[in-house]
Amino acid sequence: MAGMTPRWYWNRLCRMSPAEIAGRAKVAAHQWYWASQGRRRPGRKGLAAGEPKAMVRLPRDRMSAACRASPAAQRVVAAADALLAGDWPVFHTVRTDVPAEPNWFLDPVTGIEAPRRGYAFRLPYRDEKRVGNLKHVWEPSRHQATTLLAVAWWLTGNPAYAERVAAHLTSWWRENPFLEGIHWTSGIEVGLRLISWTWIRALMADWDGCAALFDRNDTFNEQVYQHQRYIAALYSRGSSANNHLIAELAGLACASAAFPWFEQSSDWQRWSHRRLLQEATRQTYPDGFNREQATDYHMFVLEMLLASSLATRLASKPMGADLNDILQRMADALAATFDATGRPPRFGDGDDGRGLLLDSPDIPPCIGLLGAAKCLIGAPPWWPQTADTMLAEIAAQICPGTVIERRTPFPVVFSGAGQAFMRAGEGTEEIWVRCDHGPLGYLSIAAHGHADALSVELRCGGVEVLVDPGTYCYHDQPEWRRYFKGTAGHNTLAVDGLDQIEYGGPFLWLAGLIPNLDRCSVGHGAAIQEWQAHHDGYRRLADPVTHHRHVTLDAEARSLTIIDWIEAKQPREVCLSFHLGPEIAASLDGSVVYMQWDTAQARSRINLPSELRWAMHCGEISPPLGWYSRGFGHREPSPTLVGRGILAPNTRLKTSIDLRLSAPERSASRRQKAWSEVPLES
Repeated sequence: MAGMTPRWYWNRLCRMSPAEIAGRAKVAAHQWYWASQGRRRPGRKGLAAGEPKAMVRLPRDRMSAACRASPAAQRVVAAADALLAGDWPVFHTVRTDVPAEPNWFLDPVTGIEAPRRGYAFRLPYRDEKRVGNLKHVWEPSRHQATTLLAVAWWLTGNPAYAERVAAHLTSWWRENPFLEGIHWTSGIEVGLRLISWTWIRALMADWDGCAALFDRNDTFNEQVYQHQRYIAALYSRGSSANNHLIAELAGLACASAAFPWFEQSSDWQRWSHRRLLQEATRQTYPDGFNREQATDYHMFVLEMLLASSLATRLASKPMGADLNDILQRMADALAATFDATGRPPRFGDGDDGRGLLLDSPDIPPCIGLLGAAKCLIGAPPWWPQTADTMLAEIAAQICPGTVIERRTPFPVVFSGAGQAFMRAGEGTEEIWVRCDHGPLGYLSIAAHGHADALSVELRCGGVEVLVDPGTYCYHDQPEWRRYFKGTAGHNTLAVDGLDQIEYGGPFLWLAGLIPNLDRCSVGHGAAIQEWQAHHDGYRRLADPVTHHRHVTLDAEARSLTIIDWIEAKQPREVCLSFHLGPEIAASLDGSVVYMQWDTAQARSRINLPSELRWAMHCGEISPPLGWYSRGFGHREPSPTLVGRGILAPNTRLKTSIDLRLSAPERSASRRQKAWSEVPLES
C-alpha cells in the first residue's frame, strides 16, 4: 500500500513492545504451520454430538403491523429491491454490478481484480497495482448488503429476497475456501462476516430453506468453523488491538453462541465473552468515549457491541451487566454530543464502517444506535428523540418489557476524551461548539487519531460553520491522507509548517502528544462559557514551543472568540487555519470574512487576527487545500482560511465570529465564482 516504505516498517517496529513482537511471532508461526500443510485448509474437528441447530431465531409472527408498514421498513424494502436490480452503494460509489453471484474480488474504482487463489498470507495485499483498493474489495464481503436482504425477507416474506441471500452466501462460500485469496488476510473482515451470518440466520429462521442453507450445509459448517478458528489463533495484538480486535471478538461471541456445533464452541464462547468485556473496558474511557479519538469508530464499536449483546441474548447466552454498563456510557456520550439536527461531532478517522446493517444504508447509524440502546439499557430524559429504525424495532423484540428509566446527568465535558461542548439557543438558533483538548489516539501508534489538538468545531442551527474536514481516504493517496489527518487540515495552529506530532505513515504517529485543560466553564444556558487549553506537541523542536488557546462563547451577544498564543524563546513561523463548511458562501476582505448560508439567509462575519497574512483557498490540488469529505472516498471543495506570519511569544491572535451581523450581498457571488472554477471530484 502507498506510503508503507521500508522506513515505515522500521518505524512501525519501533512502536511495538517486546510483548507485541512475541505475539506477532506466534501469529507468524500459525501462518507458517497452516502454509506447511500444502496451502490446504486443515481438517475440521468433528461436530459436537447431536444434529446442528442454530440458537438464534427472530420469528416473523412477532412482528407488529406498525413495524411492517413503518417508513424504516419501506426504506429497507426499497434498498433491497435496488440490490435485486444489481445496485448497491459501496462508500460513495454505487456499484451497478451486484448480481446473484457477484465478483467478490473486483475493485470497481480501479477495475483491478484481486487474487482469487493463493495462500492468503503470501499475497501482496499492500500492492494496490495488483489487488486494487482493498477497502472496496473487502466491503461487499462483509455481507451487510446480504443482511439487508434478510431483513427485507423478514418484513415481507418475498421469496426473491431469500433466494438472493442464498445465492450470495453460496457464491461466497464456494469462491473463498479457508485461507485462499484476499478475503482471508484481515481478521476484522472475518469477524464482521460472522456477525452478519449470525443475524442473517436469525432473520431467515422461518424460511423453509434456512436449515438447508445453514445448519445442514457442510460448506457453511466448514466456513463458520474456520472463521472462528482463525480468530482464536490470529486475533489482533499489541498496537493493532483497537476496533479490529473488537470486531474479531464480537464476531466470535456471536458465532459461538449462534452455532454451538463444534467441540471448541464452549471454549470459544467463554473466551470471547471474557475478552470482549476486557477490550470494551480497555478501549472505553470512563466518560464513555472510545479511546481511538474518532467519532465514527465510537459508533462502529458501539454498533458491534450492541450486535453481539443482542445476538447472545437471542441465543440465551447473554454477556451480562458489565457490558451493559459500557454500552450505557458509550450511548450517553454519543447522545450528549448531538447538535440541533441530531448529528454527532466530527473528529478523527472515519471509513463509514458498519458493525451491523439492519436499516437502509442512507439512514445515519447514530439514529439506530440510540434507539437500540434505549431498548437494552434505557435512556435518561435528556436523550434526543430519534426516528424509528429496524435496528430499534428488532432490539425491542429481543428485549421486551418496560422501558428502563435512568437519571444520569447530561455531560458537557468529557475529561478522558478531552472534548468540551458549548451550547446556546435551540433549534435553528442553536450555537454548538466543540473544543478539543484530547490525546492523539489509542495505543502506541494512535492509528485513527488526527493531529488536531486544540481544534474547534462550530455549528449554527446544525449548519457547519467551522468544520473538521473529515478523512476521505486511507491507503491509496498518501498526500491526501496526510492532508486530512494532519494539523493543516484542522482548525488549529501549526508551527514551522509542521504537524503537531511527527507523521510516520497512513496509520502511524511516531510519538505521543499531551494536551492539558487549563480552564473550563461550559454548560447549556450559561451566558458566558469559557475553555482554555495548551499542548506540548511542538516541545520536540530545538526551540520548544507550547501552543495555548482560549475560547469564549457569549450567548447573549451570539459571538465566539478564539485567542491563540505561543510560548517560545524566539518568534516562530505560524499558520492558523479555519475550515469553513461546504454550505458556507464566503468572501475575504483583508482580515474580515463575510459568510452566508441558505438557512433563513443567515449571515455572519469573522474578524481574523490582522497580525497574519490571510488567504482563502478552495479546491486546490497541489498541495491539497480547501476540501471537505462527507464520507469515505468522497471529497468536495470547501473554503479554507489560512493566515501565515511570524508570531512573537505571548502575542495574542484574536479571532472573533459574530453570528448576528449581516454581510454584503457580494459574498455569495464571489464565493460561487471561485467554486465554479473547480470541478466537484469524488
